[in-house]
Amino acid sequence: MLHNKMKIAVSALALTLGATGAMAQDTPSWCGPNEASLALLDGFGGNSWRLVTTASGKEEVAKCPSITQFEYSDGQGNTQKAISDINSMVARGIDALVVFGDAGPAVLPALTNAYRAGAIVVPYRVNVGGEAGKNYTKFIGSSFKEDGVNWGNWIKEQLPDGGNLLFISGPAGNSQGVDELEGMKSVLDDSYVFINPAPFAVTNWDPSLTQQVLSAEIAKNDKIDVIVSDFGPSLVGALPVFKEFDRSIPAIATSDGNSLSCFWADNTADNPDFKLFTVATGNDNVRLAVQWAVAEATGGTLPTDETFKAPVFENSVTSEPNAVDCRPDLPGSIYLSAEMAGKDQAAAVGQ
Repeated sequence: MLHNKMKIAVSALALTLGATGAMAQDTPSWCGPNEASLALLDGFGGNSWRLVTTASGKEEVAKCPSITQFEYSDGQGNTQKAISDINSMVARGIDALVVFGDAGPAVLPALTNAYRAGAIVVPYRVNVGGEAGKNYTKFIGSSFKEDGVNWGNWIKEQLPDGGNLLFISGPAGNSQGVDELEGMKSVLDDSYVFINPAPFAVTNWDPSLTQQVLSAEIAKNDKIDVIVSDFGPSLVGALPVFKEFDRSIPAIATSDGNSLSCFWADNTADNPDFKLFTVATGNDNVRLAVQWAVAEATGGTLPTDETFKAPVFENSVTSEPNAVDCRPDLPGSIYLSAEMAGKDQAAAVGQ
């Protein structure tokens, strides 16, 4: 997933993890006895979501004393740099690569070459094509269709007789948005009308573009019952547009973020239709990918899960499983659904 909430350039960094980083009795089963090196590679690392995700990956690696070297590289949104980073890590003899392949199938040849050169290669979250055992070791996906199902079921509860839905996602054709839409349509019938261009309104997960798209859709549509977005924090700057049209912010089904939760807390009283339902934004997808890569590289026990399942996080209507969780004492650019402690996320995003 690409997000443009907070543009912070992250340069390549290296961290050596000594055997004292974890006590033997605390070593997880996926951490085997064989020493290995591991690199985490982003196609784009320059926003708060990626900073928290990168820090979460480093935190997971640190649980295994057998990983004696950890490297990170940021492709900075440049496909050729992302490919070069992969090739460089292989040339340096890094044993295992965990790759957020933002460019999708464009990085598959580099991943395939790395795998054939003997590296453990674990792409995650973004579909890069190919197949395990041929182009890479293991792909660790996310339950985007399940997110769509969860959103769809909540929408049915709020609008049992149907309604107008506006679905916004990231870049055109991104597999995450396509999968989420498939999940929603598996539980929503034709009484639920998607008023956006098919398959979704394109925002590139960019807050400024999101505001432009939302403004245009509000102007075109007198009735928007629910907004569905797969990156909730990108909505925050756009939602005040409803006030300009003298309309209440509608119900929102999305992913979590502290900025969005606090926006809801500050604005729900003046917006009677503003209900909020979130799934975890998925920073911890990287942890499962790290576990697989470490297990393969060190001779540990392979995890049982092959897909990261983002749980439902907040529901303003029923408070189940949680009420909307706003932490005004912490930066807006953190994600309370993540395993990493809020104060550590704040440090990761530089606040």
